[in-house]
Amino acid sequence: MHLIPSLAFSRDDHGHMLNILLLSDIHGNFPALAAIEKFFAGEHFDLILNCGDSVVYAPFPSETLRWLKQHQAISILGNTDKKVNRLLLGKSINKPRNIDKRIMYTSTVSQLDEPGRRDLLAMPIFLDLHLAVGDDAAIVRTAGLHHGSPAEPHEFLFADTPNERFVELAAVSRTEIIITGHSHTPYHKQIAGIHFINPGSAGRMFDGDPRVSCAILRLSADSIEVEHFRIAYDIEAVVRALSDCRLPGIYARMYREGRKLN
Repeated sequence: MHLIPSLAFSRDDHGHMLNILLLSDIHGNFPALAAIEKFFAGEHFDLILNCGDSVVYAPFPSETLRWLKQHQAISILGNTDKKVNRLLLGKSINKPRNIDKRIMYTSTVSQLDEPGRRDLLAMPIFLDLHLAVGDDAAIVRTAGLHHGSPAEPHEFLFADTPNERFVELAAVSRTEIIITGHSHTPYHKQIAGIHFINPGSAGRMFDGDPRVSCAILRLSADSIEVEHFRIAYDIEAVVRALSDCRLPGIYARMYREGRKLN
């Protein structure tokens, strides 16, 4: 794992606004990525940002990482990615202990091709981004990319997390925008002058709606706008692949129902 403190970006054409696709918690669901790409066909994105948990559960880890690389997505590690990396490095993992969950990690390792392994091992834990907008890119917006929260990579932040917790995080934030994943819960809220954004899960939602979730972040010199989307995809392609890989049947139900069942 690598820590990269910050990256800087601006539009090549010095346009007034940055158009950014936000993804998180893809969990190896390449059919979902394909549906997202089709949904936004013709839309120009200056950046694609991915908040981690790119692999594990849907059996398309190499295809998922290849898509992220081909689209020059900026990705960080999530908790499932970190565990896969431990296995790739010949280390053990203590959790999950549930055999139906554990097999999803070992299966991911066996399916990953060499380029995918390299890409996953090279991902940082978090990123601070400096995003130039406005005339001649004269204004810089700052955004932090985290899996759980800026304080703890595995912290769950939900839409109904008490505002007091967001105020605490805002007080120590290095950036004016905080983008997170992990909770699979889409939201955008502005608290204590900080924008907190979660695009939801682009691979495995838990709210009873099996469609996947993502968001567009639009940045200009005088505005920060977020729009969330729910997108249908070929769930049965995932179900067939799970069956072909002889993976636990409970996951077929999870994808069809859009729920976490174990």
